[in-house]
Amino acid sequence: MRLEFGSSRRKEALILSIKWKVSLLTSATENYVQFCFSRIRLRARMYPPVVTKDPTAVEVEVQSAYLGMFPKGDAMFVPLVFGWATECFTGNYGDYQAVDARYHDFEHTLQGTLCIARLLRGRQLAKALPPLNQRMFELGLLAILMHDTGYLKKWGDREGTGAKYTVTHVDRSAEFAAELLRAKDYSPEDIKAVQNMIHCTGVDAALSVIPFQDELEKTVGHALGTADLLGQMAAEDYVDKLPVLYAEFAEATRFSHDKPHFVSMFSSAMDLMQKTPNFWEKYVQMKLDRDFGGLHKFLNDPYPDGPNYYMQRIEANMKKLRERIAAA
Repeated sequence: MRLEFGSSRRKEALILSIKWKVSLLTSATENYVQFCFSRIRLRARMYPPVVTKDPTAVEVEVQSAYLGMFPKGDAMFVPLVFGWATECFTGNYGDYQAVDARYHDFEHTLQGTLCIARLLRGRQLAKALPPLNQRMFELGLLAILMHDTGYLKKWGDREGTGAKYTVTHVDRSAEFAAELLRAKDYSPEDIKAVQNMIHCTGVDAALSVIPFQDELEKTVGHALGTADLLGQMAAEDYVDKLPVLYAEFAEATRFSHDKPHFVSMFSSAMDLMQKTPNFWEKYVQMKLDRDFGGLHKFLNDPYPDGPNYYMQRIEANMKKLRERIAAA
């Protein structure tokens, strides 16, 4: 995708930019880029704390990673697509309501978005093959920002919350992304790439049947699947939100009329909590290493043998969860 200087997309970027709209409107794009470069130079080796409830805070970190990888990249791309995502999740896109799923909310998307930006940045620094290019990073960012739009309801949909679509949300997200990107004049090949990446998410994702168009698209899709898991499970409030996740599963089970599915295997919030450590050890870790090719290791800081902030946080959450179960 290209944003020509006088194009309508550039005007849209000026309108949608949250953090930088004042500087952009006063033609201070150069200062904006230099600020992001300064963050790249000054940041510590371990990841700085980022408030993932704040879209602007996540946007700044993603922009820093993007321009660190692609110094000649489009400085308005990240603010533009964050603006699109914010519109979608706050009820300002088309005939869609604001997200009302309490676990799969906008912060959940931002957690994964921050994680994939860091992972792909680490992968590029490690000089992994095939090398990441600007286009594929941009498509990966679009995919992670759109990967849970399947939880959004239209204005006429008044029954329950978007959690009822848990079983079908991946396909719904892929269709939502296609609708949005067609309206933004993306090519069929780019739209298909985004959809393929979105299909890497979901507990029961059938990775072997996804028709990736090339190896790099597959790699970024697997990075998205990795980030979706790590971003949420490493969150400081992950243990506290497990009952909320169970409530989503229960609603989805009722909506799907008790058809057999992963979401129907839990009898209560406590049952979900009790099964989560085993889910992490026996399922997620295997999926990360086997299915997603160990891409999480590019989050080791420094690579390849440094500590992995996300894995450490998840292990701490599992310890906290076990202690809470024991005390119940």
